Amino acid sequence: MPDSSDSRLILEKIRQLNVWKRGEERAPHKPLLILLALGRVVRGEARMAPFPDIEQKLARLLEEFGPPRQSVHPEYPFWRLQHDGLWEVEGAGNLPRRSGDKEPLLSELRERRIPGGFPEEIDRAFRQNPRLVAEAALEILQNHFPESLHSEILGAVGLSHILLPEPQDRQILFREAVLDAYGHACALCGYDVRLGRADLGLGAAHIRWRPAGGPDHITNGLALCAVHHRAFDRGALSLDLDYRILVSNRLAGRTGLEEWFRSLAGRQARRPKDEALAPAPEHLRWHHEYVFWRSATPGDTIAGAARAGV
Repeated sequence: MPDSSDSRLILEKIRQLNVWKRGEERAPHKPLLILLALGRVVRGEARMAPFPDIEQKLARLLEEFGPPRQSVHPEYPFWRLQHDGLWEVEGAGNLPRRSGDKEPLLSELRERRIPGGFPEEIDRAFRQNPRLVAEAALEILQNHFPESLHSEILGAVGLSHILLPEPQDRQILFREAVLDAYGHACALCGYDVRLGRADLGLGAAHIRWRPAGGPDHITNGLALCAVHHRAFDRGALSLDLDYRILVSNRLAGRTGLEEWFRSLAGRQARRPKDEALAPAPEHLRWHHEYVFWRSATPGDTIAGAARAGV
């Protein structure tokens, strides 16, 4: 069993993870790569994996759980996570660099099938201590993603066996306050089914995620049914500054698409009974800019999206 101080050091490195930032824009590339590698540990796979294998899987994770992008770049975290002391790239010193850059060519990573993975001592610590794997995974989820996506992300990386913690008092109080404010009905579709006295499939979403500095306040909350809660946190839905519902034009499918999503476009969302508790504009702007999968039209803004109904 590894020394407990080693485990604390690894968790501290994960807490201090240096993620790319531009204003309030989020970049979950490194967190998702670590989760992907933890899944490899749990399955007993080799410590090092060739870049093309990681590229394919990490690209899918970035498309599903990353911010709206026209393209994704798994090569960035694959190389840059080394600087956090949590990653190793085999033969890194011998790779040709881009002109005027310190990073290698993407083509070199692919063609040479350059391997990457946790450093030996960190990999060993994870393999000898399943509890450390769970602690590391939960640390990443709590620091970078909203609670509604935690179980889905764990399943996507092969860590679905990890038990999520029970809601904390602050989470319970936030949910109760938001549901009371919205009359225990979904702000988007009006769903208000109960089983006895208990709400059934109804929760409180943070508009600006807590890991992005969103407060546990009603003005940063929406009462949403389970379907629309997940869709809101994934960026399929949003609200404009007049509380009209925005529906991403990137949604596809047949069953449920029209009734659950497209029919909502342009509708007025329900507001709290007390107008002073309505969603704050700064939180709505954040969600639209950094979560919502809007159209890629030049000059697209929150007002423009409202007019277009995307």
